[in-house]
Amino acid sequence: MDYFIIVVVTVAGLYFHWWLYVRIKRWVDRDLALSMAGQDPTKRDYMLKRLEEARAQGIKRKDLPKWLEQAAADYRAP
Repeated sequence: MDYFIIVVVTVAGLYFHWWLYVRIKRWVDRDLALSMAGQDPTKRDYMLKRLEEARAQGIKRKDLPKWLEQAAADYRAP
């Protein structure tokens, strides 16, 4: 019974750390996109949509800043 408790707590701890790591990566990527948008609410929405597009296309994290910079440069205000 002791081993069962140790296994359950260890698995729960590992899952929590993985979940936290993924959330922090998403927050960092979102902050990067929003920092390129400035204070313009329309551009902020545009950049968040481009971030989702980058995730859907499978853009690697090391290429993401350059990809988002290009998306920000392509932005045309309505």
